Amino acid sequence: MKKFLLSSGLMFGLSACGTTYVLPDIDESSATRAKSMFVEAQTEASRKTVSQATAERRFQRVARRVEPVAEKFCEAETASLNGFDCDVQVAIDIKAKERNAYFTYAKDKPVIFMTMPILQDMQNDDEVAFVMSHEYGHLIGRHIQKQKQQAMAGALILGALTAYSNAQAASAGVSYDPNDVGRNMELGAAAGSRAYSQSYELESDTLGARIAKASGYDPVKGAQYFARPEDARTEAGNLSFWGTHPPDEKRLATVLAVSAQIEAKQGLQRKQLGERRQTQDTQAEF
Repeated sequence: MKKFLLSSGLMFGLSACGTTYVLPDIDESSATRAKSMFVEAQTEASRKTVSQATAERRFQRVARRVEPVAEKFCEAETASLNGFDCDVQVAIDIKAKERNAYFTYAKDKPVIFMTMPILQDMQNDDEVAFVMSHEYGHLIGRHIQKQKQQAMAGALILGALTAYSNAQAASAGVSYDPNDVGRNMELGAAAGSRAYSQSYELESDTLGARIAKASGYDPVKGAQYFARPEDARTEAGNLSFWGTHPPDEKRLATVLAVSAQIEAKQGLQRKQLGERRQTQDTQAEF
């Protein structure tokens, strides 16, 4: 009974950390079109990288349009949250050597970074705008805070289950490893932090598509950055950008579904309200 209650507590604790918004239903039209885009992507020629100067100009041009729209969107969506900071610094991570984009906090201030390699790989303003807007989605969805809550819940619950199991073993005269509690707390934290990772990505795509569209860009064209094949590993054997973040038809289908909602003048639908702001000191990646 105690194990059942602890397991139920874990599920309840993590369920409170799900998405804030209802994700769009993927209808047959969106799913079919997404699949077709992926098939077409298989025949695309390799991309030619642009110069750093061209990539930086494109980044600055897009940021000037996306930032004010995204900040206003963020303020409207988080108006009920006391002291929520929507003033995001958008910058290029000039030190990173791999293609990536991520949202994080620096000294409690929200920051969106895009690396130079991913900017040089992108072929148009729509791609830059969609990825940048997607990162704003992580801020508005409060994914960093929720992942921290999930990690804490996972660590506490799995640690408690292990401690209970050890106590039962001790009372029965059975040997056990006292280090199991610490190890399982780490496992619980890792499992908890990943519990809704796919849903958070889809929520960021949902929000990002709306921000990109409101900024004057085509979110579907931008999301086509996903729709191309690539080896999972670099020549050095390390995970590449796409190996860590594999292309996914569902993400592209989600953007297509959101675009259809926008055309039909359908607004966002909330699942839950009034979540409290938590400490931010990690990052949510693209």
